[in-house]
Amino acid sequence: MSTSDRELGMDRDITRRDFLNGVAIGVAGSVVAPALLQAAAAEQAAQGAESSPGYYPPGLTGMRGSHAGSFEVAHQMRDARGWKTPATDTGEAYDLVIVGGGISGLAAAQFFREAAGPRASILILDNHDDFGGHAKRNEFQLDGRVFMLNGGTLNIEAPKQYSEVSMGLLRRLGIDIERFERETEQDRGIYRRMGLRNGVFFPKDRFGGDRLVVGTPGGGQATDDAWAEFLAKTPLPAEAKKDIARVQSRNQPDYMAGLSDEEKKRQLLHMSYQDFLLKVAKVHPDAAWFYQSRTTGLFLMQADAVPAYYGWNSGYPGFQGMKLEPTPREQLIYEPGGQHGRENQERASEGGRSIHFPDGNATIARLLIRALLPDAVPGQTQEDVVTARVDYAKLDRAGSSTRVRLNSTVVQVRHLGEPASAREVEIAYVKGGQTRSVRAGHCVMACWNSVIPYMCPELPQAQRQALLYGIKAPIVYTNVFIRNWTAFAKLGVANITAPSGYHPSVQLPEPVSIGKHQCSRTPDEPTVLHLVRTPCAPGKPRKEQHRLGRAELLATSFETFEREIRDQLARTLADGGFDPARDIAGITVNRWPHGYTYNYNTLEDPVAWALSSPEDRAFVVGRQKFGRISIANADAAGSSHTDAAIDMAHRAIREVVESRTSLSTAALSKS
Repeated sequence: MSTSDRELGMDRDITRRDFLNGVAIGVAGSVVAPALLQAAAAEQAAQGAESSPGYYPPGLTGMRGSHAGSFEVAHQMRDARGWKTPATDTGEAYDLVIVGGGISGLAAAQFFREAAGPRASILILDNHDDFGGHAKRNEFQLDGRVFMLNGGTLNIEAPKQYSEVSMGLLRRLGIDIERFERETEQDRGIYRRMGLRNGVFFPKDRFGGDRLVVGTPGGGQATDDAWAEFLAKTPLPAEAKKDIARVQSRNQPDYMAGLSDEEKKRQLLHMSYQDFLLKVAKVHPDAAWFYQSRTTGLFLMQADAVPAYYGWNSGYPGFQGMKLEPTPREQLIYEPGGQHGRENQERASEGGRSIHFPDGNATIARLLIRALLPDAVPGQTQEDVVTARVDYAKLDRAGSSTRVRLNSTVVQVRHLGEPASAREVEIAYVKGGQTRSVRAGHCVMACWNSVIPYMCPELPQAQRQALLYGIKAPIVYTNVFIRNWTAFAKLGVANITAPSGYHPSVQLPEPVSIGKHQCSRTPDEPTVLHLVRTPCAPGKPRKEQHRLGRAELLATSFETFEREIRDQLARTLADGGFDPARDIAGITVNRWPHGYTYNYNTLEDPVAWALSSPEDRAFVVGRQKFGRISIANADAAGSSHTDAAIDMAHRAIREVVESRTSLSTAALSKS
């Protein structure tokens, strides 16, 4: 081990909770041991360890998200263009089998229960060792205190734009947004009261020395003078500073003077935000660098792959002097989720503040499990579910009307007979290396669109192609458990942007205390940092960027992540006294190679698909009911948001219920 690695703390013991033979154990060593134990945990989990004492995936650290054991079978199925191994019939039969235990799959089960009654039999199959899909939580423990953060889906975004279907479900689950806002308001203001601000990290490989500059103007501070003061402290060349000040100014020129509103928008639709900055606003390359990661939080792509039109509609700098007519209020008004870059800015602002539980939308997943399997999640409220400990042994019990079967990768879904007349669907899955099958009256595919054609080869070719159209965007949510955050307090910063950093975003968590969960209120307490990485390949076509980013992510070891994390934090927080060897107590890397749903944009997709709602859009064609198979998940809405996942679950169950009703009517007419 090099001296540098020792300084970073690569040889230090960090708090870990890995599972071997169903028993939680502390692991010494921060590089090799976690990889070995994670592999052992994955293998043991696949053999049915859910009922073993100590089985508790939220407490696992190391490489999570799409963890070892969750994707290998699916990759074999993809490479073989199907599944050839015969399945052993378990003899199990259900009214409904749901493929995918994310929010859409769990919501589908709840909608079906509400429609068909509590005795309706439901089986949910999921390839991960935990339920929730992308809505996972990470837990860390120190001195008997539990700290948590989302490992995936972040928040209930723009809740006032939720449909009555999605918001109605949240209310029935016990989510009271007004009460949440009222009871968490005091803690949410901690950083503001401390005077912590945003900052930008300028790296030595580009500017000759590392420098963190705190006080990025925003909101009411975004005056020309505020920008001048901030830019004066940066190592940017004088020309770049001048250009940033120009595009941020409220009095900037019209960079497309002489063109009509329609002509300006037509050009913005077909150029990237990066090209707009470089070729139209004509900024210095270092000024374009300053903005290159501005788009990653919403679009999971750098500025080279996001339409300038979206930049304008999202309020990015550079368009203030162009006097463009606002996007019509009705644009995409019936689409779920925040249609970033496409909807009217005024309507977007009416969506309300996003709601972030301490574990993100894992709270919603836990409330859904509680509704379906009350014995598995004790308690009754949104407050007590945050600290409730899930009993995983009760998720898949014989005799239960609803069962959730984890570590089970579905490999084939087919009708038993002709799809138009079949009475049952057979679902084959792999668990513990064994291929097994169950039967169901109906099946809801609440999984990624891109895997459905491999699972269901009998689908019509046009529908298969439509399902394969979108390429999910990879993303990494890295959570770093630190013993204190005094370095942030000393530097006066809460959120740090690093445009060319391994993780372009580093931030303190939103402080939220709810029920018995108490957030970190003072800098000398431990907390969990939230880092975001969006693997991509700037300069390539968008879909290729996503594919290359996914390949990079799957090929990156936890050791590489850990070294990059320690190095970035050490350099960024150096002047605050941060010591990665001393201060880092735990690391969880949530890699999502298949992350956000593919959202249409005007650089790569038909403009009509991106800006309106025609029925020939690929996700609309792809989600059509086929025999006794219906399709849910956010992919079916072309939106990566939680309300999209819920709305699509409701649509799929409506198809199932209508089919059951028509079948019952037909049976009665024959009798």
